[in-house]
Amino acid sequence: MYFDLNIKLLRKRKKRTQDEVAEQLQMKRSTLSGYENRVAQPGLEILLLFSDYYQIALDTLLKVDLSNLSETQLRQLEQGEDVFLRGGNLRILSSTVNTENKENIELVPVKAQAGYTNGFSDPEYISELSVFQLPFLSSEKKYRTFQLQGDSMLPIPEKAWVTGEYLIDWKELKTGEACVVLTLDNGIVFKIIENRIESEGKVILYSLNPLYEPYEINVNDIREIWKFTHFISHEIPEPVIPENQLVRTVASLKQDLDHLKMKIPGMEKRS
Repeated sequence: MYFDLNIKLLRKRKKRTQDEVAEQLQMKRSTLSGYENRVAQPGLEILLLFSDYYQIALDTLLKVDLSNLSETQLRQLEQGEDVFLRGGNLRILSSTVNTENKENIELVPVKAQAGYTNGFSDPEYISELSVFQLPFLSSEKKYRTFQLQGDSMLPIPEKAWVTGEYLIDWKELKTGEACVVLTLDNGIVFKIIENRIESEGKVILYSLNPLYEPYEINVNDIREIWKFTHFISHEIPEPVIPENQLVRTVASLKQDLDHLKMKIPGMEKRS
């Protein structure tokens, strides 16, 4: 069992002393110290007390060595995403770390996306993806990079690599944010989000390319959401011509047409 190790780890992550936790649990500091150092064995009522205090299921506290989890997985547990508490609502992310125990950024190319739809929660599948590090990104967050398909998000070019930050609590998602969304039916899509989770239990997905119509997805069909961080591409996006520049361009074209009319006999009369 890992109970002693886990309650010590959780206390330190919350930056609380033994005195503070013991006071909250209405026990002596020496009693808590005994539990953390495996000198004393807690009864069922005490075990449940710790489970309620840390909001982590008793089975997790006893059976899972939390020190082996990544920072992202620990934060998920601390926010209530526990398999023994939430059942089918669990979203524990499969992840990889480097030799220094820092989380990698896994690459999901176009050719791997069909497999990712089925293997996103399989640690063995995730471990086979290529990985890299970006030193300017936060070490406290989890990132993954996906390659774009199609032209629905132009001017971001097709085949660009989009890096997203893993979003644990979807209710924090702000309308207007760009996200990579994984669904079992539609696979991986990169869209602008309209968040209607609280009111209607769904999100509306919009493309940057106006040729594509928006569509809605029920939140129960979503498996992962990665909030846009940046993209990498070997292509330069097409420029967006400002309105005043567009007016000057049209005026210039009209002037060129007038010159042509003057040079070509009879063209002015026909026009």
